[in-house]
Amino acid sequence: MTRTRKVVYWGTTLVLASGLIGSGIQQLLRMEGEGALAPPYAWGIVQLGYPVYILTLLGIWKLLGAVAILVPKRPLIKEWAYAGIFFLLTGGMFSHIASGDAWYQSLTALFLLVLTIASWHFRPAGRRLLPAARTRGAFDA
Repeated sequence: MTRTRKVVYWGTTLVLASGLIGSGIQQLLRMEGEGALAPPYAWGIVQLGYPVYILTLLGIWKLLGAVAILVPKRPLIKEWAYAGIFFLLTGGMFSHIASGDAWYQSLTALFLLVLTIASWHFRPAGRRLLPAARTRGAFDA
């Protein structure tokens, strides 16, 4: 892995994890985001049509996803975490669009989505699943 790829991977991964941890804690604590681009957490989630208790689930998922992409090894868990983060962020963007919010309220999620894709793409070999041809499944002889 080249030095540039390592820098890009760790830069995007650390910023992504920081964003997930920060927003996950805010959601778990149901803090209101003063000066936030999108509507603040508890008020904003209701405005989008969701119950406030969904913040607990989203906060836990974000914290677990951040831990999963940061810890070494466990490539299968990392794949699931990246997929979950992707679905979480695209779902949030769609919720804003579907509820008629201004386009700029999806910018934070879009930024984190770009970081998710970049982090996943540039991850080192030790953090990837082996290609299907090189692994033996449960049903192989």
